[in-house]
Amino acid sequence: MQHIKFGRTGLRVSRLCLGTMTFGLQCDEAQSHAILNKAAEGGIDFLDTADVYPLGGGRATVGRTEEIVGGWLKGKRQNYVVATKCFGQTGPKPWDQGMSRKHILEAIDASLKRLGTDYVDLYQLHGVDPATPVDEALEALDMVVKAGKARYIGVSNWPAFRIARALGRSEINRYARIDSVQPRYNLLFRTFERDLLPLCEEEGIAVIPYNPLAGGMLTGKHDRTAGPPEGSRFSLGNAGPRYQERYWHDREFDTVDALRGLSNEAGMSMATMAMGWVLSNPAITAPIVGASRPDQLADSLAAAEKGPLPADLKAKLDEMTHDWRAVDAER
Repeated sequence: MQHIKFGRTGLRVSRLCLGTMTFGLQCDEAQSHAILNKAAEGGIDFLDTADVYPLGGGRATVGRTEEIVGGWLKGKRQNYVVATKCFGQTGPKPWDQGMSRKHILEAIDASLKRLGTDYVDLYQLHGVDPATPVDEALEALDMVVKAGKARYIGVSNWPAFRIARALGRSEINRYARIDSVQPRYNLLFRTFERDLLPLCEEEGIAVIPYNPLAGGMLTGKHDRTAGPPEGSRFSLGNAGPRYQERYWHDREFDTVDALRGLSNEAGMSMATMAMGWVLSNPAITAPIVGASRPDQLADSLAAAEKGPLPADLKAKLDEMTHDWRAVDAER
């Protein structure tokens, strides 16, 4: 597994990052550990989680994913780069969410306890809280870094203009700087190529995109006439409707059908081709790959092993999916 520089920092991370939001709902602890083992065997030593995971489980399951990851990490914590996130509702009180100093400082301690470690390598804000001044959030993250509870900080689901402003405020106030961003990015969602990715290249910000396979849509396994299969991301708990809104439309299926012919021509699976396309963008650091079974990692590992796609294939994919550069970023 190749390792790559993490933005402008001195850290190097595996070319793929293992996402864990299926752990604790789609996958029980034994299955989750099997996926972690398979990822480790493939050379993935960069793990991403969040305090509100598993996705789709609601407040009753908050923190379960971190507990599962923490259990697996016992005795080998030093061998992995571990990232987690805070922002979502983790308790009954109105302050148990968002970007307030109170929530960030309490959330990091709760995450460290569940993960069974005294620090994470990357601590991220999972969303945008317009009600909290950005300086308050950045100061709190700076406190987390200075206390030794995180090595680097990042954000997820932030638009380019908010990141640009945060960079300026950090520079003026000498706060720890945002060193990574976690956006949605795949062949069916290319909006951020227009502003966010150029900003990250300019400022040396690592990009660790989620949904590189569009929740499984880009594997080509789904049938539009049959409806979302039980147990898939498109039918899972309260996350199912969100994924259906993102990808379960005729327009997306039409694109997938067109891509299927191209993957056959290229002699690779649709998943390997789709992941290879993401990896071929020089702005991308490490796509976050998720799985509900260990064998689902094979296509993504193959893409990382193959490296960037041939230039002619990438050009065809760029042209075939060009319209997805204009899709609504809120979908």
